[in-house]
Amino acid sequence: MKKISIIGAGSWGTTLAVLIAENGYDVILWTREKSNVESIIKDRENKQYLPGIKIPNKVHVGSSIEKAASNADLVVNAVPAQFTREVAKQYAKHINCDVVVNVAKGIEIGTYKRMSEVLKEELPDKVSIVSLSGPNHSEEVSRKMPTATVIASDNINCLNGIKKVFHTGYFRVFTHDDIIGVEVCGALKNIAALAIGVCDGLGYGDNAKASIITLGLMEMSAYGRFLGAKRATFYGIAGVGDLVATCTSKHSRNRFVGERIAEGKKMEDIRKEMKGMVAEGVETTKAVYEFSKRNNLYMPLTEQVYGVLYKNKDLKEAISDLLKIE
Repeated sequence: MKKISIIGAGSWGTTLAVLIAENGYDVILWTREKSNVESIIKDRENKQYLPGIKIPNKVHVGSSIEKAASNADLVVNAVPAQFTREVAKQYAKHINCDVVVNVAKGIEIGTYKRMSEVLKEELPDKVSIVSLSGPNHSEEVSRKMPTATVIASDNINCLNGIKKVFHTGYFRVFTHDDIIGVEVCGALKNIAALAIGVCDGLGYGDNAKASIITLGLMEMSAYGRFLGAKRATFYGIAGVGDLVATCTSKHSRNRFVGERIAEGKKMEDIRKEMKGMVAEGVETTKAVYEFSKRNNLYMPLTEQVYGVLYKNKDLKEAISDLLKIE
């Protein structure tokens, strides 16, 4: 592999572009916004999503998805979960590589598909899907702070080659054979982080937050086990590791949204405040809630977060109902 294309120039896509370029690869970073292309080329910096981080000259920025897909030995899907299908449709007919790495974390609304399932439906049959997930805040990785992550695929034979692309002295990549569990962890930990943000916004203490994190882990495990995931996955880097980081970090977008909800702000205003950043947990909550109801999965934390987000349920009533669970 020599040429890597990253589809999506948000903070994580840009961070990975820098990391991969510094590993010696030529990188195409695709963004649909032509103004963003011009800005990055001019300043060698993504001022909107990753300010303060210089982008190497080996990263070529463009808005042609055909060029990005057709010229790549490896494609990385770094667009938000709810846009993954739409964008994959655009590059599916141009793709020439055999592997796509997904780094989006979410469950698709309506279909309840994991991102690897969405990509498999839209991309040619020859393409293997790898999911990269873990406690990976771009604000830290882009500044070369020590980080661990997991890559998983149904095709485990491709993982060692993919590992070489991402693995560095500060970004440690571990291979895994449970793509279901890894993707479920990456998606559902965001629901717990929304609830933790509410707790912080209301001034609740560590005891309450520890209980929320525990509930989040239980629901991740229950949902994943229902789909066939391995129990051990939820107690590793992609599970507990990502859950703790997302629930406790100042960089967590989902925790940020929960804090703003506790302040009484509406989602429309919160999205404006986030300036293009996406909190995947908001849509994932809806997908997971609907799936759990259809399949009789007991997920009280998800149910209360859904009530707050989509039914305007009073926060204190939601917390009171959580305290009643046996």
